[in-house]
Amino acid sequence: MTERIPTPYFLLDEPILQRYFDMLTEALKENWPNYRIGYSFKTNSLPWLVNFYKKQGAYAEVVSRDEYGLAKYLGFQDSEIVYNGPYKDEQSFRDVVLAGGYVNLDSKWELEWLTKLSEELEEEKILTDSSGNGEAGREKKTRENGKVSEVSEIRVGIRVNFNLEQMCPGETTMGETSGRFGFSYENGEFAKALSYVRALPHVRVTGLHLHSSSKSRSVQIFRSIAQMACRLKREFDLTLSYVDIGGGYCGGMEGRPEYPDYFPAIAEELHREFDPEQTRLVVEPGISLISKGSFFVTSVIDVRDIRDTRYLITDGSRFNIDATMIKSSYLYHTKLQNPSAPAMERQEITGYTCMECDRLFTMENLPELQTGDQIIYENVGGYTISLNPLFIQYFPAVYVRNGEQMTEVRRKWTAKEYVQGNIW
Repeated sequence: MTERIPTPYFLLDEPILQRYFDMLTEALKENWPNYRIGYSFKTNSLPWLVNFYKKQGAYAEVVSRDEYGLAKYLGFQDSEIVYNGPYKDEQSFRDVVLAGGYVNLDSKWELEWLTKLSEELEEEKILTDSSGNGEAGREKKTRENGKVSEVSEIRVGIRVNFNLEQMCPGETTMGETSGRFGFSYENGEFAKALSYVRALPHVRVTGLHLHSSSKSRSVQIFRSIAQMACRLKREFDLTLSYVDIGGGYCGGMEGRPEYPDYFPAIAEELHREFDPEQTRLVVEPGISLISKGSFFVTSVIDVRDIRDTRYLITDGSRFNIDATMIKSSYLYHTKLQNPSAPAMERQEITGYTCMECDRLFTMENLPELQTGDQIIYENVGGYTISLNPLFIQYFPAVYVRNGEQMTEVRRKWTAKEYVQGNIW
């Protein structure tokens, strides 16, 4: 089936995607049955994929007004959104807050927006009480200001920035350099933000967001995050309806933890301070859900010998699967027209772009490749499709495989898509 499809293209294997989602939900049910999955849009916002998880009850985890707009366009209600990051806009912030979605404060201007909302609700309460008729008071406020919230209390979470490196030496992405998100626990900014929100009428802090980037993705990382949630609850006497422990889990990598390894450890720590019947566990998986079921299919388009080196030019690029240019190795397998081809000492696999750095890997003592042979990259779902640049070649097509059936869920971009919204 695949050989009839022009390369390059991304390929999603639906049964594998389903298996990992089922693995996640089973691990949560067994260890913390009161949970909510927020699928990370930034990891891969392909509409087919987003809808795949939406149909199974996942919420949209978004970190910008643009991602929020996409979530709304794809049918998510404001109450079905987990809203994180410092790049919110005021209107979407208000919409999600007032709908009862999960909003985790990440900036000082969000405190200002909360203040406005608190003042509006206080004014509404005064109008309603003074009218002697709740509905009449509400209608008066509506006529005067255009929109009135139907809530009596605003509930928000706060993202806390804490020294995870100290708890797990050598395992965090930033190391000794502090991360840049949320409110710092160590310098008192978290305490200040918490105190500020607590002083606002009709506003309560009911959640914590503790996501922290990790290069190890170890079980100990998540155990430590859960420990910090317990510490904050005790220290600040918090009554929490949810703890958002973030994402960053491994998935489908040999010798690395899987969901059944993470959640017993997380639950063990949370049980020390939280009751699953009272506090929901929010998780934000992305890469771990989609990596194993994601592939990038390329073909050799040219074979050339330059001095003493054999170069294989492919129609895929390093930029397609490594847009940040940080990977040192790639998982792959080949599909050869002549599987019994003789072995060759060294073959350099490169992309099609005019950038000399567009080199992917070296094949040593493996069958000699020829034009038309395929190189299929594995575990490429995360931060690939969502980060693909419009560089030399427009966005590749995306197919979904279910058994023998192949469905094109995004066609390759043409010049028409590229120029949309432009004038000349």
